[in-house]
Amino acid sequence: MTQDEMKQAVAKAAIDYIEAGTIVGVGTGSTANFFIDELAKIKGKIEGTVASSIASADRLKGHGIPVFDLNSVSEIAVYVDGADESNKHLHLIKGGGGALTREKIVAAASSKFVCIADESKLVDRLGKFPLPVEVIPMAQSLVAREIIKKIGGQPKLREGFTTDNGNIILDIHGLDIIDPVKTEEILNDITGVVTNGLFAMKPATVLLLGCQDGVKTID
Repeated sequence: MTQDEMKQAVAKAAIDYIEAGTIVGVGTGSTANFFIDELAKIKGKIEGTVASSIASADRLKGHGIPVFDLNSVSEIAVYVDGADESNKHLHLIKGGGGALTREKIVAAASSKFVCIADESKLVDRLGKFPLPVEVIPMAQSLVAREIIKKIGGQPKLREGFTTDNGNIILDIHGLDIIDPVKTEEILNDITGVVTNGLFAMKPATVLLLGCQDGVKTID
């Protein structure tokens, strides 16, 4: 299977986790887009969705799927999204598409997080993929210095990119993340950081991994 075929396979598999009459949290990125297209096939079964980005909301609306503001719903049954990296403990790096803050918010509001990814995303240790950190613009230099001092790596501004929240992203290159939970906590404590792309304190509930021989479930 090609990478896109693996993404499509896990998107289809994720539909099995969708219950009738519920609100579904929907992530952002190429794999999430495959899920949105699959969700459209059963849109009459669900009450609606909460999207983690403007781009995903637009794609959902284009399929005629209702999109609600998070503040208007009391419960999200399941959140479905991709990842840039995952380890065997379902700790993730997310944010390659720049929607990490809203992704983390929707994931936090959801009872279950189903992560969908192709087999290239499963790694022994997180950090080869640059770790995104969303930052208040005026704090760019301060945060970069604090990152280097506290966890190392090389923070680089994502040029020409602004998040849906009006902020910037620093991508931290050259990390070898031995303790994802501790690293997430350290980054959260840096003044000027909105959030970071480590999903370790609250990892995924289940990982659906697209492989050459089909979909593997890791939980």
